[in-house]
Amino acid sequence: MKAMVIEKFGESSVFKLKEIDTKRLFPGQVRIKVKATSVNPIDIKVRIGAVPGVSPSFPAVLHGDVAGVIEEVGEGVESFQVGDEVYGCAGGFKGLDGALVEYMIADSSVLAHKPQNITMEEAAALPLVGITAWESLFTKGDLKKGDTILIHGGAGGVGHIAIQLAKWMGATVFTTASSIEKQTVAKELGADYIIPYREVSVKEYVEKYTDGKGFSLVFDTVGGDNLDRSFEAASLNGTVLTIAARSTHDLTPLHSKSLSLHVIFMLLKLLDEEKRFEHGDILRNITKVIEENRLKPLLDKKTFSFEEVGEAHEYLESGKAVGKVVLVNKW
Repeated sequence: MKAMVIEKFGESSVFKLKEIDTKRLFPGQVRIKVKATSVNPIDIKVRIGAVPGVSPSFPAVLHGDVAGVIEEVGEGVESFQVGDEVYGCAGGFKGLDGALVEYMIADSSVLAHKPQNITMEEAAALPLVGITAWESLFTKGDLKKGDTILIHGGAGGVGHIAIQLAKWMGATVFTTASSIEKQTVAKELGADYIIPYREVSVKEYVEKYTDGKGFSLVFDTVGGDNLDRSFEAASLNGTVLTIAARSTHDLTPLHSKSLSLHVIFMLLKLLDEEKRFEHGDILRNITKVIEENRLKPLLDKKTFSFEEVGEAHEYLESGKAVGKVVLVNKW
């Protein structure tokens, strides 16, 4: 079957179209006719060799997110049957082949039936960011109806899902966004208050919106210097959630405010055979929210084929994308 393969780490040009052998199914697995996948920042980090701890061995097939149709069901699989439309974050990392293939083998426990009211392309954009947002808000953040939350990067991959999930839960949502376009997107997604962070300081918006007290719950989807801004924006005894903590920071604000810091790295459960089923459970919850018309992924206007995966990576890296970058399988 056809696949886009990398045989070394490097620039986007490392992707090569190859014919690879199909593999047999083990118990608990299914074979998926892949319809679409999407690019996440972690896929780029894997490609360049920045996260060796979660990278697959060469030759490697990347990309975790997948949407498609089940072609074959392995022994012991009872939740799915041939012909079912499914989605999930199922591979592309250590020990697990990715979605840039004609047919992907996946552990059935990480999959869910595709919501009936969205396309394959939309489904392929959801799993990694959806699971990450759900774990952050509800597992680590314990977000409840009536809570208030500041979400940094509201128009980003995880951020735009987090806004919708927080509103579904009944929270009041503040979010930061850079450009007018991204601020408009965040407002359309349901955010209650939009903060143009390039125009106002943290001190200014904390004073304006919280009388200087800070936010009890802050979700940082950006990382880097923004994690420091998250510490600054948090209230006494507040909680900061982050999905990007591969950096060095002064932790004095955590001590002086008695803050709690939670780091979310969803791939760890995917790589753990005993815990990966939790991702399937989360996706089933997300499916219900989608079918209630309370959640919808934002897709960038540009769509790529699998053979254009290098261009898709370059586009996401350029910072020009607004919404998820999706690739469609035309094989």
